[in-house]
Order: sequence, then C-alpha cells, then structure tokens
Amino acid sequence: FGRKRRSRVTEQDRAVLQQRDKLRQYQKRLSLGLERERALARQLLRDGKKEKAMLLLKKKRYQEQLLDKTENQISNLERMVQDIEFTQIEMKVIEGLKIGNECLNKMHQVMSIEEVERIIGETQDAVEYQRQIDELLAGSLTEEDEDAILEELNAITQEQLELPEVPSEPLPEKIPEVSPIKNRPKPELVAAS
Repeated sequence: FGRKRRSRVTEQDRAVLQQRDKLRQYQKRLSLGLERERALARQLLRDGKKEKAMLLLKKKRYQEQLLDKTENQISNLERMVQDIEFTQIEMKVIEGLKIGNECLNKMHQVMSIEEVERIIGETQDAVEYQRQIDELLAGSLTEEDEDAILEELNAITQEQLELPEVPSEPLPEKIPEVSPIKNRPKPELVAAS
C-alpha cells in the first residue's frame, strides 16, 4: 500500500510523447485554419476578389502540405517509440541470456564431464554389486524354503479372501418363472387388429 509504483514510462518516452502531443495540437490548429481560409476564399470569390481568393488558396495549399508533413512526423515519432520499446525488450532478452550463460558456466565448473563419467561409473558399479547380492540371496534358498514361502503366500491369500458362509438348508429344485409384465398383448396380435 505504501509503496510507490515505478512508472514504466521513461524520460525518453515522455519526451517523445510530448513532441507527439505538440504535433497533434499543431495539426489541429492547421486543420481549423484551413477550414476558415476555405470559407474566406469563397467569400472573396463572391465579392469578386479573385486574386485575393487565389492567394488565400495558395496559402491554404501550403498549409495542407505542412499538415501532411506533420502527419509524417507523428508517424515517425510513433515508429520511434515502437523501436525504443522493441530495443528495450531485446536488451532484457540479451540480459537474460547473459545471466543464463553465466549460470551454465558456473554449473559446468562445479560438474565437469569427468565428474559426470565418474558418477555414472560408480552408479553402474553399485547396480552390479546389488545384482550380485540378489543372486547370492536367491541361490541360498533351499527347496524346503521355497515350499515354506509358497505355503505362507497361500495362507495370506486365503486370509484376504473372506468367503460367505454356505447355507445349511437345501436349495429349491426349480425356481418358478415370474413374468414382470402381466396381461400384455403379444406384438403380432396388436399389429393384426
């Protein structure tokens, strides 16, 4: 709450935007002046002052050219703002790449290829050693041990399977068929009627 937000608008941006605003104001003044001069030229023509009207139209034409130049300058300023923004983004990307490169170099200094090869070799040795231990343990079991293990496995399996009790009274010989829908006409009879 108490922190001031840092504005993303730099001094350069502010200067360019002020120039653009000034050019837009100038453009607006020129546009209004052009309309007045055109109306004045009509009035001079009605009054029969053709040469003054011609001179005023020349001035108007010159101001229209200034208006076009102003529009081009505004366009150039806006393009410059975009170029500045893009350059700032490029600088951030380059800075990020630089930091990433420094991190990679530090990691490479800590972990060399020889170190990685040594760790991989040690891991393979440890896996091989564990395999040998597993083989020794598997080979030391006798046939009696294997049978005892199988019996224990069957006993555990039986404990996990709790079957329902078998009923003591005898089952009925035949279950009578019960139709879920009574008094329903047969389809062929319905179609015939």
